[in-house]
Amino acid sequence: MDLLDFYLRNAPPDLSSTLNHRRRQLLLAGLTGAAGYAGFPQQALALPTKTLVFPRDRGSHPDFRTEWWYITGQATSGTRVFGFQLTFFRSRIPGTQDMTSKFAAKQLLFAHAAITDVDGKKLWHDQRIARDGFAVASSSETDMAIKLRDWSLQGRGGQYSAELPAADFGLKLQFAETQAVLLQGKDGLSRKGPDEQQASYYYSQPQLATTGSLRIRDRTFEITGKAWLDHEWSQEVLHPEATGWDWIGMNLNDGSALTAFQLRGKDGHALWDGGSFRSPNSAPYIFTRGEVIFKPTRFWKSPLSQTTYPVEWIVRTPADFYTVRAVIDNQELDSRQSTGSIYWEGLSELVDSNGKRVGMGYLEMTGYAAPLRM
Repeated sequence: MDLLDFYLRNAPPDLSSTLNHRRRQLLLAGLTGAAGYAGFPQQALALPTKTLVFPRDRGSHPDFRTEWWYITGQATSGTRVFGFQLTFFRSRIPGTQDMTSKFAAKQLLFAHAAITDVDGKKLWHDQRIARDGFAVASSSETDMAIKLRDWSLQGRGGQYSAELPAADFGLKLQFAETQAVLLQGKDGLSRKGPDEQQASYYYSQPQLATTGSLRIRDRTFEITGKAWLDHEWSQEVLHPEATGWDWIGMNLNDGSALTAFQLRGKDGHALWDGGSFRSPNSAPYIFTRGEVIFKPTRFWKSPLSQTTYPVEWIVRTPADFYTVRAVIDNQELDSRQSTGSIYWEGLSELVDSNGKRVGMGYLEMTGYAAPLRM
């Protein structure tokens, strides 16, 4: 469990105020030693196809190793433009599942939040982490209802709400569905690698009508905009040779929705690729292996981590050849105090092969600072 190893070695004090450095080392030794025989086997089995059922499948799936709920979007307040991102992660710890103590960290919850201030050319971001329980962190199994200290994400019917206050910024947003759920892959089973077990259950809710407020320091902006929701859960996502991924989720101006991704190998080439395109009120076209190609055309080097990221791409899909261009270059997130990684995730524009901007959405790039470990 590389994520667990990193986390326990670098755990922030708020995981438990009573854990000193020596006790964290002992806990690490116990959990990593148990991981080989408790919980899931070392080799995950291929996931079966299933019918996703809502609202239950908007909720948590604690028997699965990894899960995340992810909302990104673009918003305006007058002439001012913002991007926003909020992600809640759940990680099942195999080695603690048979422990009877209420203090056993059977499920860990993480969260990231960020605002891209386009006019101010600045990214604001924060993170949270806690073990499940003690009224501090929880994720419902019946519907989308996630709490992590003072951060929350709720779903009811076709409506969602999120509240994530942070020291220098805050999000208080409401989302309304305008389209049917988009099942990614084969009816919601999305392949993520050469081996069958590298897959996730995955659905999206694009074109969410968004209202609410964003706060940056002591100034609050009432906003309207569009958002995109992703929810995935899996036993195994990354192939052993994979180092990270590049992903886009784009709301097009005409109501269409574009998803495209690639999993990169150690040599930088794509181990796997996929995605989908759905026009308004139409069935989605699900991309097959080899139909998506990412080609970087411009790079930016982070002054913080010294990592170089492609911040402009040509993305070939069956729908069109698109240019994906970051609205500002510096949208790098340092999440080493929660998920243990540094990655780039930010608001980007979508330009079609005729040079026309046809949409906005988010580009995510992982595994550039260091190979991603989940």
